[in-house]
Amino acid sequence: MAIKSKTHLAVSFAYFYSMNELRELHRILRSVIGMSQEAVDLSTPYWLQKTYKKGEYYNEYKNICKHLGFVLDGVFRIYRASPESGEEKNMMFFTNNQFIASYKSFLTQTECMYFTESMVNSTILYIHIDHLNRLYHQSHEWEHFGRVLAESALNAVMTATEGFLFHTPEERYLQLIEKHPDIFHSIPLYHIASYLGIQGASLSRIRKRMLTK
Repeated sequence: MAIKSKTHLAVSFAYFYSMNELRELHRILRSVIGMSQEAVDLSTPYWLQKTYKKGEYYNEYKNICKHLGFVLDGVFRIYRASPESGEEKNMMFFTNNQFIASYKSFLTQTECMYFTESMVNSTILYIHIDHLNRLYHQSHEWEHFGRVLAESALNAVMTATEGFLFHTPEERYLQLIEKHPDIFHSIPLYHIASYLGIQGASLSRIRKRMLTK
């Protein structure tokens, strides 16, 4: 009898720990996506937790992205590397409480043409695409989530493209701060400069101007 009691306590503790990690994800699904608690709860058994060390890959070049992640704590970047020079160009960042995937690869289940890397020690929750597809078939609310996810990916790509076409580096800098307010405290400035498409000296001048305003 005592053995059963201890086992029960261990299982309960593990469940509590899992639910504690899921709390912020559930909040986002309810408040931002507009899901009912019933729909949110359908996904609970499918989310798993994973930690990454700085420099570890969420998804690598030529791999097919099979998981959708939710960043609990950390910073990730999507970047491409020139086949000729090896020069890296940052394309996108993911920080706390944001969904993460190599979106084109994930949505089309084709090989990825860039890398997705953890820039600091990071922790995520993640769900396999097979489980996500199962949820799509189970719930119209999860079908809606799938549409929102695809639309968000398209919007992120278009925003980045239009940023280079129509906005100054200073405007892109302000947009980056709005979306990732703590990123400057987490990663080296040359990664920010790479994302903005400018040199480090130009970024320093922009930051100095912002501080004096």
